[in-house]
Amino acid sequence: MKNTKVIFIHLLCWVLILTYQYSGYLIESASFVSIALGVSMTIIQIVEFYICYLWVYPKYLKKGKIPQLVLGVIFALGVFIALRFLIEEILYLKWFNFHNYSDQTTTISYIIDNIYYGISYITISAAVYSVQQNFKTEIANRKLKDEVVKSELAFLKSQINPHFLYNTLNYVYSLAIPISDKLANAILRLSDLMRYTLNESPDGRVSLVKEVEYLESYIELFKMRFEPNFFVDFNAEGIVEQKVAALVLIPFVENAFKHGVLNDEKHPVRIKLKVNGKRLSFEVSNKISHAQKDHSSGVGLVNIHRRLDLIYPDQHELLISNNGNTYKTTLIINL
Repeated sequence: MKNTKVIFIHLLCWVLILTYQYSGYLIESASFVSIALGVSMTIIQIVEFYICYLWVYPKYLKKGKIPQLVLGVIFALGVFIALRFLIEEILYLKWFNFHNYSDQTTTISYIIDNIYYGISYITISAAVYSVQQNFKTEIANRKLKDEVVKSELAFLKSQINPHFLYNTLNYVYSLAIPISDKLANAILRLSDLMRYTLNESPDGRVSLVKEVEYLESYIELFKMRFEPNFFVDFNAEGIVEQKVAALVLIPFVENAFKHGVLNDEKHPVRIKLKVNGKRLSFEVSNKISHAQKDHSSGVGLVNIHRRLDLIYPDQHELLISNNGNTYKTTLIINL
């Protein structure tokens, strides 16, 4: 839901609520004191509502953050009580010579009474936020289903050509063996890349070992093309039986090879993959090439962000730094 639409709905709801509330004051010919106290209460409740709606619930209404959520709700209640005391017991007394509670009201009684009044809009805020999040989730699920259907159709349409190319590469490899070992090896590497992209798994996850082998084949293919002026430092640690989304790492390597300097021995492309428990860290850094670039394929960052959001929602972090000389991406995934 777009922000302008959300703002409009909120404004409309507040107009309806306030119209209902203050029309009662007009019908009953309420006194100035009653209206003033009603206005102050409305302002304070709106402040409390948006503290929870815009900050507490978006930040802490999630698994593992219950203590912070409780503290956030207590903070919102504290703001409600403090603002009500400031306006109704101090400012109104100073400006209009009246206040809300009697002088005999104890601090404990005042706090308990205002917890009763303050808790209602905290609850309403939670309900509104939950309904909105459920609506967003439903829209996201619909879009995801549409994208899955489109992807499946695109895959079915293109399935014949990749298999034909893969089988043809195997045939060309057999022809190249007696001619050139280097050529045959290059064809074999390309065939391995093609076979990996055609592999399917029910959940879209593959062995991290296989993903690393794919990266190594990709790097080796480029090495054959550019050696001896090809400098890439690839290091992988902690790889065992973990699983990862297929082809989620290669776009960063592809981007480094396309836009980076590959022939500088002092500044090689550095690729580091490290797994520590359930935490995967993948770093790719390269010296930026300022030569003219082609506009051919390569997965853009927008597509990478979108895919990571779909596959690893709230389970990944992508950091990008560019100082004009070096481009570095760091992907962290909770497997």
